[in-house]
Amino acid sequence: MSKIPQQLIPLAIILVIVIGVFIAATDMFVPESFGKLGHFRADAIQENMALEQVYAGSDACYDCHDDIVETKSKSYHKGLACEVCHGAAMKHIDSPEDFIPNAPRGRGYCPLCHGYNPSRPSGFPQIIADRHNPGKACMSCHNPHNPLLPNAPEECAACHREISNLKMLSHHATLPCTQCHTIEKGHKTSPKFSKAHKPTDNTTCANCHEKGSSVNKDAPKLNTEEHSERYLCWDCHYPHYPEAN
Repeated sequence: MSKIPQQLIPLAIILVIVIGVFIAATDMFVPESFGKLGHFRADAIQENMALEQVYAGSDACYDCHDDIVETKSKSYHKGLACEVCHGAAMKHIDSPEDFIPNAPRGRGYCPLCHGYNPSRPSGFPQIIADRHNPGKACMSCHNPHNPLLPNAPEECAACHREISNLKMLSHHATLPCTQCHTIEKGHKTSPKFSKAHKPTDNTTCANCHEKGSSVNKDAPKLNTEEHSERYLCWDCHYPHYPEAN
Protein backbone atom coordinates (compact mmCIF):
# COMPACT_ATOMS: atom_id res chain seq x y z
CA MET A 1 0.00 0.00 0.00
CA SER A 2 1.45 3.32 -1.09
CA LYS A 3 2.17 5.94 1.53
CA ILE A 4 0.35 9.28 1.59
CA PRO A 5 2.53 11.92 -0.09
CA GLN A 6 4.33 13.96 2.55
CA GLN A 7 3.21 17.29 1.05
CA LEU A 8 -0.50 16.43 1.51
CA ILE A 9 -0.26 16.16 5.29
CA PRO A 10 0.20 19.93 5.91
CA LEU A 11 -2.62 20.65 3.46
CA ALA A 12 -4.91 18.24 5.31
CA ILE A 13 -4.06 19.87 8.64
CA ILE A 14 -4.80 23.33 7.22
CA LEU A 15 -8.11 22.08 5.79
CA VAL A 16 -9.15 20.65 9.17
CA ILE A 17 -8.25 23.93 10.89
CA VAL A 18 -10.24 25.97 8.32
CA ILE A 19 -13.29 23.72 8.74
CA GLY A 20 -13.01 23.97 12.53
CA VAL A 21 -12.76 27.77 12.41
CA PHE A 22 -15.76 27.93 10.07
CA ILE A 23 -17.89 25.76 12.38
CA ALA A 24 -16.86 27.81 15.42
CA ALA A 25 -17.53 31.11 13.64
CA THR A 26 -20.91 29.86 12.47
CA ASP A 27 -21.88 28.94 15.99
CA MET A 28 -20.56 32.24 17.31
CA PHE A 29 -22.02 34.68 14.77
CA VAL A 30 -25.25 33.07 13.54
CA PRO A 31 -28.10 34.36 15.74
CA GLU A 32 -29.82 31.82 17.96
CA SER A 33 -33.22 32.52 16.42
CA PHE A 34 -32.00 32.04 12.85
CA GLY A 35 -33.89 29.29 11.05
CA LYS A 36 -36.70 28.87 13.58
CA LEU A 37 -39.34 30.24 11.20
CA GLY A 38 -37.42 30.17 7.94
CA HIS A 39 -34.17 31.36 6.45
CA PHE A 40 -34.08 34.54 8.55
CA ARG A 41 -33.85 35.67 12.19
CA ALA A 42 -37.13 35.01 13.95
CA ASP A 43 -36.29 37.79 16.42
CA ALA A 44 -36.34 40.32 13.54
CA ILE A 45 -40.14 40.20 13.58
CA GLN A 46 -40.33 41.32 17.20
CA GLU A 47 -37.59 43.89 16.69
CA ASN A 48 -39.45 45.50 13.80
CA MET A 49 -42.72 45.44 15.71
CA ALA A 50 -40.97 47.33 18.51
CA LEU A 51 -39.75 50.11 16.20
CA GLU A 52 -41.45 53.48 16.43
CA GLN A 53 -44.11 53.87 13.75
CA VAL A 54 -43.21 56.77 11.47
CA TYR A 55 -45.53 56.24 8.49
CA ALA A 56 -49.22 56.89 9.00
CA GLY A 57 -50.62 55.73 5.66
CA SER A 58 -52.73 57.73 3.23
CA ASP A 59 -56.01 56.91 5.00
CA ALA A 60 -54.90 59.02 7.95
CA CYS A 61 -54.63 62.07 5.69
CA TYR A 62 -58.30 61.87 4.75
CA ASP A 63 -59.55 63.14 8.12
CA CYS A 64 -58.20 66.65 7.50
CA HIS A 65 -57.41 66.72 3.78
CA ASP A 66 -60.47 64.99 2.37
CA ASP A 67 -60.77 67.41 -0.58
CA ILE A 68 -57.19 66.77 -1.70
CA VAL A 69 -57.50 63.01 -1.16
CA GLU A 70 -60.71 62.95 -3.22
CA THR A 71 -59.03 64.85 -6.05
CA LYS A 72 -55.95 62.63 -5.94
CA SER A 73 -58.03 59.44 -5.87
CA LYS A 74 -59.32 60.25 -9.37
CA SER A 75 -55.99 61.32 -10.83
CA TYR A 76 -52.98 59.58 -12.35
CA HIS A 77 -51.35 59.72 -8.90
CA LYS A 78 -54.14 57.76 -7.20
CA GLY A 79 -51.83 54.81 -6.56
CA LEU A 80 -49.12 57.01 -5.07
CA ALA A 81 -49.13 57.20 -1.27
CA CYS A 82 -49.10 60.73 0.17
CA GLU A 83 -45.92 59.98 2.11
CA VAL A 84 -43.99 59.10 -1.05
CA CYS A 85 -43.76 62.83 -1.75
CA HIS A 86 -44.38 64.35 1.69
CA GLY A 87 -42.29 61.96 3.78
CA ALA A 88 -43.16 60.08 6.97
CA ALA A 89 -46.15 61.81 8.57
CA MET A 90 -46.96 60.02 11.83
CA LYS A 91 -45.55 62.95 13.84
CA HIS A 92 -47.84 65.26 11.89
CA ILE A 93 -50.85 63.10 12.70
CA ASP A 94 -49.95 63.15 16.40
CA SER A 95 -49.13 66.87 16.49
CA PRO A 96 -50.30 68.69 13.34
CA GLU A 97 -49.14 72.16 14.36
CA ASP A 98 -45.72 71.15 15.65
CA PHE A 99 -44.69 69.00 12.71
CA ILE A 100 -45.41 70.03 9.12
CA PRO A 101 -44.65 67.46 6.39
CA ASN A 102 -42.33 68.44 3.61
CA ALA A 103 -43.86 69.75 0.38
CA PRO A 104 -41.28 69.22 -2.38
CA ARG A 105 -41.55 72.51 -4.27
CA GLY A 106 -38.18 72.40 -6.02
CA ARG A 107 -37.25 70.63 -9.27
CA GLY A 108 -35.20 67.84 -7.74
CA TYR A 109 -38.00 65.53 -6.65
CA CYS A 110 -40.40 65.00 -9.57
CA PRO A 111 -37.64 63.87 -11.98
CA LEU A 112 -37.02 60.86 -9.72
CA CYS A 113 -40.07 59.40 -11.45
CA HIS A 114 -40.48 61.65 -14.48
CA GLY A 115 -36.87 62.20 -15.51
CA TYR A 116 -36.13 60.56 -18.87
CA ASN A 117 -35.19 56.91 -18.55
CA PRO A 118 -35.27 54.69 -21.66
CA SER A 119 -36.17 51.65 -19.55
CA ARG A 120 -39.54 53.16 -18.62
CA PRO A 121 -42.65 52.50 -20.75
CA SER A 122 -42.88 54.91 -23.69
CA GLY A 123 -46.31 56.09 -22.57
CA PHE A 124 -45.05 57.20 -19.14
CA PRO A 125 -44.64 61.00 -18.96
CA GLN A 126 -40.92 61.75 -19.02
CA ILE A 127 -38.87 64.91 -19.38
CA ILE A 128 -35.26 66.01 -19.65
CA ALA A 129 -35.29 68.11 -16.50
CA ASP A 130 -32.62 70.66 -17.44
CA ARG A 131 -34.41 71.43 -20.72
CA HIS A 132 -38.05 71.22 -19.71
CA ASN A 133 -38.93 74.76 -18.59
CA PRO A 134 -35.83 74.83 -16.36
CA GLY A 135 -36.56 78.24 -14.84
CA LYS A 136 -39.70 77.18 -12.98
CA ALA A 137 -40.70 74.72 -10.28
CA CYS A 138 -42.73 71.73 -11.50
CA MET A 139 -45.66 72.74 -9.29
CA SER A 140 -45.95 76.12 -11.03
CA CYS A 141 -47.42 74.29 -14.05
CA HIS A 142 -48.52 70.90 -12.70
CA ASN A 143 -50.85 70.21 -9.78
CA PRO A 144 -49.26 67.14 -8.15
CA HIS A 145 -52.61 65.98 -6.75
CA ASN A 146 -54.21 66.09 -10.20
CA PRO A 147 -51.36 66.05 -12.72
CA LEU A 148 -53.22 66.91 -15.89
CA LEU A 149 -51.53 68.61 -18.82
CA PRO A 150 -50.89 72.19 -17.75
CA ASN A 151 -51.89 75.45 -19.27
CA ALA A 152 -48.97 75.60 -21.64
CA PRO A 153 -46.72 78.66 -21.52
CA GLU A 154 -47.28 80.91 -24.49
CA GLU A 155 -43.62 81.58 -25.11
CA CYS A 156 -41.66 78.82 -26.85
CA ALA A 157 -38.64 79.72 -24.69
CA ALA A 158 -40.20 77.85 -21.78
CA CYS A 159 -38.99 74.60 -23.37
CA HIS A 160 -36.57 75.82 -26.04
CA ARG A 161 -34.54 78.19 -23.89
CA GLU A 162 -31.16 77.58 -25.55
CA ILE A 163 -32.54 78.30 -29.01
CA SER A 164 -34.48 81.31 -27.76
CA ASN A 165 -31.42 82.83 -26.08
CA LEU A 166 -29.41 82.48 -29.28
CA LYS A 167 -32.23 83.86 -31.42
CA MET A 168 -32.48 86.94 -29.20
CA LEU A 169 -28.93 87.86 -30.24
CA SER A 170 -29.68 87.55 -33.95
CA HIS A 171 -31.42 89.59 -36.64
CA HIS A 172 -34.39 87.28 -36.16
CA ALA A 173 -34.89 88.36 -32.53
CA THR A 174 -38.30 89.95 -33.19
CA LEU A 175 -39.49 87.22 -35.53
CA PRO A 176 -42.20 85.02 -33.94
CA CYS A 177 -41.46 81.30 -34.03
CA THR A 178 -44.72 80.67 -35.88
CA GLN A 179 -43.41 82.74 -38.79
CA CYS A 180 -41.33 79.75 -39.81
CA HIS A 181 -42.73 76.83 -37.81
CA THR A 182 -46.17 75.29 -38.24
CA ILE A 183 -47.36 74.36 -34.76
CA GLU A 184 -49.88 71.55 -34.30
CA LYS A 185 -52.71 72.35 -31.91
CA GLY A 186 -51.60 70.05 -29.11
CA HIS A 187 -47.86 70.74 -29.32
CA LYS A 188 -47.64 72.91 -26.21
CA THR A 189 -49.25 70.31 -23.99
CA SER A 190 -48.23 67.07 -25.76
CA PRO A 191 -45.05 67.86 -27.70
CA LYS A 192 -44.19 64.17 -28.08
CA PHE A 193 -47.32 63.50 -30.11
CA SER A 194 -48.01 66.92 -31.69
CA LYS A 195 -45.00 68.27 -33.50
CA ALA A 196 -43.74 71.70 -34.46
CA HIS A 197 -42.92 71.41 -38.16
CA LYS A 198 -39.98 73.02 -39.91
CA PRO A 199 -40.20 74.52 -43.41
CA THR A 200 -39.68 71.98 -46.18
CA ASP A 201 -38.48 74.37 -48.90
CA ASN A 202 -37.08 77.87 -49.38
CA THR A 203 -40.47 79.56 -49.71
CA THR A 204 -40.54 80.58 -46.05
CA CYS A 205 -37.19 82.36 -46.26
CA ALA A 206 -38.13 83.88 -49.61
CA ASN A 207 -41.16 85.60 -48.07
CA CYS A 208 -38.75 88.07 -46.46
CA HIS A 209 -35.54 87.70 -48.46
CA GLU A 210 -36.75 87.40 -52.07
CA LYS A 211 -35.73 90.37 -54.20
CA GLY A 212 -38.71 92.68 -54.51
CA SER A 213 -40.45 91.38 -51.36
CA SER A 214 -42.19 94.11 -49.38
CA VAL A 215 -42.07 92.05 -46.18
CA ASN A 216 -39.42 93.38 -43.80
CA LYS A 217 -37.74 95.92 -46.04
CA ASP A 218 -34.56 95.85 -43.93
CA ALA A 219 -33.96 92.14 -44.60
CA PRO A 220 -31.22 91.29 -47.13
CA LYS A 221 -32.78 90.71 -50.57
CA LEU A 222 -31.64 88.33 -53.31
CA ASN A 223 -32.89 86.03 -56.02
CA THR A 224 -33.40 82.97 -53.86
CA GLU A 225 -33.73 80.55 -56.76
CA GLU A 226 -30.40 81.58 -58.30
CA HIS A 227 -28.68 81.99 -54.94
CA SER A 228 -29.62 78.66 -53.43
CA GLU A 229 -29.70 76.51 -56.56
CA ARG A 230 -30.41 72.99 -55.29
CA TYR A 231 -29.71 73.74 -51.62
CA LEU A 232 -32.05 74.71 -48.81
CA CYS A 233 -31.32 78.04 -47.15
CA TRP A 234 -30.51 76.47 -43.78
CA ASP A 235 -27.90 74.21 -45.32
CA CYS A 236 -25.69 77.31 -45.06
CA HIS A 237 -27.55 79.75 -42.79
CA TYR A 238 -28.62 78.73 -39.29
CA PRO A 239 -32.10 80.30 -39.02
CA HIS A 240 -31.89 81.06 -35.29
CA TYR A 241 -28.67 83.00 -35.81
CA PRO A 242 -28.44 83.72 -39.54
CA GLU A 243 -25.07 84.92 -40.76
CA ALA A 244 -23.92 85.32 -44.33
CA ASN A 245 -21.32 82.89 -45.61
